[in-house]
Formats: sequence, C-alpha cells, structure tokens
Amino acid sequence: MTITHRAVFLDHPSLDLGDLDLSPLSSLFSELLLFSDTTPDNVIERVQGASVVISNKILLNAATLAACPDLKLVLVTATGTNNVDLEAARALGITVANCQGYGTPSVAQHTLSLLLALATRLIDYQKAVAQGQWQQAKQFCLLDFPIVELEGKTLGLFGHGELGSAVAKLAEAFGMRVLIGQIPGRPARADRLPVDELLPQVDALTFHCPLNEHTRNFIGARELALLKPGAFVVNTARGGMIDEQALADALRSGHLGGAATDVLSVEPPRDGNPLLAADIPRLIITPHSAWGSREARQRIVGQLTQNAEAFFNGTALRVVS
Repeated sequence: MTITHRAVFLDHPSLDLGDLDLSPLSSLFSELLLFSDTTPDNVIERVQGASVVISNKILLNAATLAACPDLKLVLVTATGTNNVDLEAARALGITVANCQGYGTPSVAQHTLSLLLALATRLIDYQKAVAQGQWQQAKQFCLLDFPIVELEGKTLGLFGHGELGSAVAKLAEAFGMRVLIGQIPGRPARADRLPVDELLPQVDALTFHCPLNEHTRNFIGARELALLKPGAFVVNTARGGMIDEQALADALRSGHLGGAATDVLSVEPPRDGNPLLAADIPRLIITPHSAWGSREARQRIVGQLTQNAEAFFNGTALRVVS
C-alpha cells in the first residue's frame, strides 16, 4: 500500500545509523524526507505540508502542531511521548502513535551485561592489563579485585512488566533468586515488597519502571543505606529515579559493591553530573545505548510501518492520543 501523503522524519539518525532497511516505511508514502537534525527554529518549516511526522526527541508543542494544518499523524520512534503535546494533538484531531516493546532483548541483555561486569570486576581487570599490572605479576594470574558469583544471590527488581520479566528470566538462568519491589504510586500487591522491606534482602537491584512524580529520586541516601554492604545497583530505565549525588556518595564510601547506569537525569549531560566525577570508584556509565541494537531499531521501523498502515486503514494501533 502506498499512501499518497508526504511524511517527514525530523531526526532520522536518532534511529538509523545507516544499517537499517527503511524500505517498508518509505514505500508507504509518496514522499518521505529524512532530516539529520531539526532545530526549534526550523521545525515548523519542515512539518509544513506534511501529513505524517516521524520523530524521536524533536519537540512538537502546541504552537507547532497548530501551525501545521495538514498534519494528521505523529509517529514517535520510542515509547515515551513527552516530546509531543498530547493534549494539543487531541484537540487538533492529530493522532499520535508510539512504539512499544521493541528493545526488550537488547535492554535485558545490557542490564545483565552491566551486572556481570560489576560482579566480575571486568573494567578493573581490563584496566589492569592495559596498565601492565598483569605483565608484572609474580604468578600466572592477577586476582587483585574481588570477584562475586551471581549464583545464589538475590536480585531485586523495580518493574516486572515485559522488560523486567525478561531480566528476571536471565538472572534466574545465572542461579539468582528474584524479588519484586512495590513501585511508588501504584496500588499495593501481595507479590510486591515495599521498598524498605525489599532493599535489605537483595544483593543487586535493577530498575525497569517509568520515571514520574512518584519514582523521581525515590532511591536516595536513606534507601541506599538499607542495601547490604557490597550490593550492586544497575539502572537501565530512566535517570532521575536514583538520587545521583547520593549514589556517588555511597560508592565513594565503599558501602556499595558497584553501580552501573545507562541513563542520567539530563541527557546528554552537557553541564556536568555528580556521577561524572573522576574519583567515583566501581561505577560504569553507558550513554543510553542499552536499547540500541540493530535488531531493536529495525523492530521500530516495523512498528512505525504498522502504525501508519493501521491509521490510514481507519484502525488504531499503539495510539496514545
């Protein structure tokens, strides 16, 4: 099916690094324009005359939406839709559809990779070899950094949906016991442990829940102190759920065995961040890359195609507004 409508992709490189097949999506439209970047100054100009806008992070506020009368559909190349004024879109009759569940294998894999790197002190050993410490050792091996086995340890999860369940399955394959925490702001459940009850029981803690007014900084200095000495903390959800200064302090004090995060409260971190200080030990930071496998990004292309086809066929698929 070819849709006789013009479509624009405002931040194409946020999804495609030149390794994706965009033909299922591009074949839908009579014209699909790909822009490498769009600034607030030229967003209206680029959206003008388009029936469909594809965007990841480019802000589509009420003024922009109102200035583009031809716009019928916004396709968001992620799950989060905070870059679109959904209320304004609804009032203007513009449909907004997102993508869902595309990155589960990639993010689950990344989460366990970070946890394994902490437990095995992978970064420390890699640095030791690069700095010549192994070459100077008096025996065949270098064991300067304590290694922890995951088998028999307890993993605490905040978020047990599709992604959290995938992480739990991988952790169980390593012989871990999994406990599920009660996410603040949600109704209590018998199979969810309150925060203060969960934290003292776990050897590792991971996050797979949304950031909102209930979860912002819900893990602070008090909560980190409740964790066992030597516990690991891994965040591949959203920055801001853990108080970043408190996490840096807990690592410096030696209370935690290590922490890893794929997300920060402000991204990219242009104006500094407490976790970027050079003196924080046993901390791994990756640049919001957990979701970005080629397979996951190709799934997004497939879902964008499905969402557009459904809309122009008069049905709804992954519609959020």
